Amino acid sequence: EETSKPVVLWLKDVGMGGSQMKKTIVSCPSILAFKLEENLKPKVAILRKFGFADNEIADAISRFPPLLAYSKTRFEHRIHVLEASGRLTIQSLGGLMTLTDAKFRARFE
Repeated sequence: EETSKPVVLWLKDVGMGGSQMKKTIVSCPSILAFKLEENLKPKVAILRKFGFADNEIADAISRFPPLLAYSKTRFEHRIHVLEASGRLTIQSLGGLMTLTDAKFRARFE
């Protein structure tokens, strides 16, 4: 509970509603153990930097909760590549994060 409460409060701050929160935690309970300062906040900051609003970010997380489980390096690299190619959309992130590095490179680099 000590580690999960700050994550729940932070998800609310990002704009996640009750049903989104439930879906996210049920689908990816490990999110409650993620470190806010080292994992969650930097990734959401990256999404904000690329112009995504909190409601879009909350929707993306609730649709694909493991989105925030990928390494910051992978996360940031893929977003940069997608943005440079003009293919960055919040809806596509989840599926594109799951591609192997080789498949991602073949498709976008």
